[in-house]
Amino acid sequence: MSPASGVVRPRAHVHRGTVVAAAWWFHPGTLGEVEARRRVLAAWRPGATVWALAGGHLLKLAAPCKSAVEAAPGLPLVLESGVLTSAPLSAKERERLAPPAGAVVLVHAGVARMYAPGELRQVDPGAWLDVSAWRRVRVKGLGAPPPPMQSALEPLPPPTREWFGPKVPALAPEAERMLARMAGREVPVAREGLFARLRRAFSQKPGEATLTVRREGLFARLRRAFRADARGASNTVTVGRAGLLDWLRSALSPGASGPGASSPGLWQRLFGSGSASAGSASASGAGARPGWFSRLLAGMRGRDRATASRQGSLPAPGASARPAEPEGPGALERLKAWMLQNTPLGQLVGQRKGDYLRRLFELFEEGNLDEALRHAIPLGKDLDERARLALGVPGPREELRIQPRGRSGAAQSFGGGPALFEALRERYRDTFRRLEREGRIDEAAFVLAELLDATEEAVSFLERHGRLQLAAELAEGRDLPASLVVRQWFLAKDVARAVSIARRSGVFADAVLRLEKTHPAEAQALRLLWAESLAEAGDWARAVDAVWPVSFARHLARAWVDRGIQAGGMSGAKLLARLSLGFPDGFGAAREDIQDLLSDDAPARAPERLAFATELLRDAASPARSALLVPTLRALMRDEAADVLSSNARLLQQLRALKDPAMDALRTDLPTPQPSLRRPWAEANDLPVVRVWMDRNDAGAHAVHDAVVLPGRRVLLALGEAGARLVGPDGRTLVNFDVPAFSLVVSTQGDRALALARRGDLWRLSRLDLVERRATRACDMELDAWAPTYDGERWFTAVRDTVSMVDTLAAEPRSLWRVSQVGGTVLKLAVDAQHLSFLVLHLSPGQDFERLERWSYVLAGGPTLRGRTNMPDLAGTPDALALTPDGEAVAGRIAVPEGAGAGPWSYLAPIAARRFHIPSPQGEERVGAVLGQAWSVTRFQKGELHTAVLRDLAGHTRATVEFSGTPPQVVRLTEEWCAVHDLFGRVVWLDLTSGEVHRVPVV
Repeated sequence: MSPASGVVRPRAHVHRGTVVAAAWWFHPGTLGEVEARRRVLAAWRPGATVWALAGGHLLKLAAPCKSAVEAAPGLPLVLESGVLTSAPLSAKERERLAPPAGAVVLVHAGVARMYAPGELRQVDPGAWLDVSAWRRVRVKGLGAPPPPMQSALEPLPPPTREWFGPKVPALAPEAERMLARMAGREVPVAREGLFARLRRAFSQKPGEATLTVRREGLFARLRRAFRADARGASNTVTVGRAGLLDWLRSALSPGASGPGASSPGLWQRLFGSGSASAGSASASGAGARPGWFSRLLAGMRGRDRATASRQGSLPAPGASARPAEPEGPGALERLKAWMLQNTPLGQLVGQRKGDYLRRLFELFEEGNLDEALRHAIPLGKDLDERARLALGVPGPREELRIQPRGRSGAAQSFGGGPALFEALRERYRDTFRRLEREGRIDEAAFVLAELLDATEEAVSFLERHGRLQLAAELAEGRDLPASLVVRQWFLAKDVARAVSIARRSGVFADAVLRLEKTHPAEAQALRLLWAESLAEAGDWARAVDAVWPVSFARHLARAWVDRGIQAGGMSGAKLLARLSLGFPDGFGAAREDIQDLLSDDAPARAPERLAFATELLRDAASPARSALLVPTLRALMRDEAADVLSSNARLLQQLRALKDPAMDALRTDLPTPQPSLRRPWAEANDLPVVRVWMDRNDAGAHAVHDAVVLPGRRVLLALGEAGARLVGPDGRTLVNFDVPAFSLVVSTQGDRALALARRGDLWRLSRLDLVERRATRACDMELDAWAPTYDGERWFTAVRDTVSMVDTLAAEPRSLWRVSQVGGTVLKLAVDAQHLSFLVLHLSPGQDFERLERWSYVLAGGPTLRGRTNMPDLAGTPDALALTPDGEAVAGRIAVPEGAGAGPWSYLAPIAARRFHIPSPQGEERVGAVLGQAWSVTRFQKGELHTAVLRDLAGHTRATVEFSGTPPQVVRLTEEWCAVHDLFGRVVWLDLTSGEVHRVPVV
């Protein structure tokens, strides 16, 4: 009790009759502790709070209610001038007590005592319930589980050998063994007996060339090198009578000459610098069985790669990642280079490769193309000096076929320098031209794609010769531009796959441009499919722009124009201009809407008038445009005089210079546009802070679980089982949707939304059409996290360790793209038109916190991984998370009510090059944060007071929204608006362009 209150004995000790009770007080001394707690729990409702007061329990109601005092469950307290009183006080009695706002005056034992707000201690009534014997059961729906989400784009299998016809030569047995070894598979080596070798020798046709690579051990190679004749080939190591010691001394001395060394050796003359790419471990040009040292290096590289994968330095399977920059040569590579330069190993490797190359060029010169191509060395586009040098030689490839998915594994170089590289390239080009002349199209394409690494040229070559299916598979498998992949699949008549890839990657426009150059009819068909996809997604303005060049399909655009005008906003204003100018009857149909727009002087519709005028300037001169120029100019001049938009001056300048008869009469009377001195509210950080206070009395009739602001200042509310409600700018209810809604996912156009409601371990998904004002149930699906917005057709969701791009226009859930096995549970996603980011929680085997990781993707041309970064300074699983689409992230733990600190909050800068937020100072009262690219909101709690603080990029406080009572606030933030609401039904949103505050009544 406050000592300043004194002793006041009021004339009335309790209220009489019927009162509007705001709280109840239960005294255990009269009722008993058990009965007092039972009555508290019986009177408790969602939003109510319990406080310890004068040895009893004070229950503050979520909303005041009428009650007869004689039938009340406890002592009623009435809210008078912000003070809870248990008895009616006279003016003198109130003056003597002098209670501040939020205080409680309790009359007990004939004495009125005043309790200040800080003297109350909140009690958790849940602690009164003994649930130790209860067992938590996971709730499941009674219906059948939903089918697993199907993928609309299954990965393509690589082309098989049979695709190239029977003319492809059979695979040599040694090539099979070599490819298996290079792929890491153990294959038993069957040694060829004497009779088998004789049979093969006698069965060989006269003049037939063969290329046999023997399995030769180290000592066999040394013996051959020591016994080699000095008069043999120039690339043979010769050891004279000086003996092994002199030979080793000369071999280990760089640049030494003498009888025991070839000066310079083949390695220095042929393999001194540069490299010709020999592919990878799984390449078709895999070599013969390498020696012991090569196998040792390959094994250690494989172990290093496996270790790196376990440590998270490599992308998880299914993730499209940008290749990391190669590191410098390791210790093993330096050792190998030293041995090649200073030991007999260099001469041995040089001799082996020299023999291989000499025989390869002989096969080309003899015209034995089948054998030459089976043993040819694939070339890269550029010489990679950092590629690891291969100690062995490539073996015969398994088959002459194109690998659509390219080669994988660690790159190795055959060696030889630019001269050898260009010589091989010339041989391959000659072979390609010869195969094309002979009509061997598939083999010629094989040379382009596999040996010359000219994939785009190979796709064009296959298309030119009618191999459209193989061209499309090659383009997709080799990760060519997505627009080219769409073009090839469309030409291959697989329209469904072409459209799915275009929707996943957003490359409809580029694909249409590629088709228009060579196939105008197909380009028109793809353009119509593009426009239809945009219309289904609710992007009416872009759908009209896409279909407009197809003159015979403009009747489809008319219906889309009408739907876009109904949706409103700046897009609707543009379509209003398109309707009046682009259709014969459009001027009459749009006349009333145009008059309503231009005559409205509300500043909120000034952007729509600006968009309407901009669309008029884009169109060609016509009588309809001349009739609209004058009223449009007057409306813009009115907005200019009110200094509503700073960009009006530029548009007025363009109208002044417009050569149109309708402007001649006004041009001389037009005032000279002056630059606007008004700064947008977002940039005027020297203005007073906008402060909003929401009291308990502002509570609505329904709990609001989610709220989003739509074009035209309409607000969509999620009211739980009561459905969803669309509210107009004046607060009137426009439509009620009879579907359960606890969370909303709104489209970027603002004309449709998804309503989510939990049903056991599933979520029920409903589609809301805000233009036609109808709701339909879509499906039940499993969800753990999801992006709060979508583009009308593509929605990013997460289930455990898998992130998917969901096609919301399909009848059943299906994914257009997914990344699985991200290593943990996805907690939060954020997406916009350019980026996707999500946070992954990694737990140790004992289910203890290990780390929190951020994944960031770029969506252009298909989701491509751009970075994976761990959140620093996190000591446990975070309670609060904030994330932007380009990866700016905040995570932290909320302090417990007793005031124990929860450790520092972690912060990560975005991957995009932009200004980012200054992290707010650490405070124990901070309970959450929301991030945007230009704004941030930090939530604080102190007792029953919940505060949301809006800050700009520089950290200046621009607005505060305070709610009294519980439960806490829920904040949604975009670049245009910030909405705050709670389960009391109190909703307020702030226009971030003008700084205006709007309260939404929930009745």
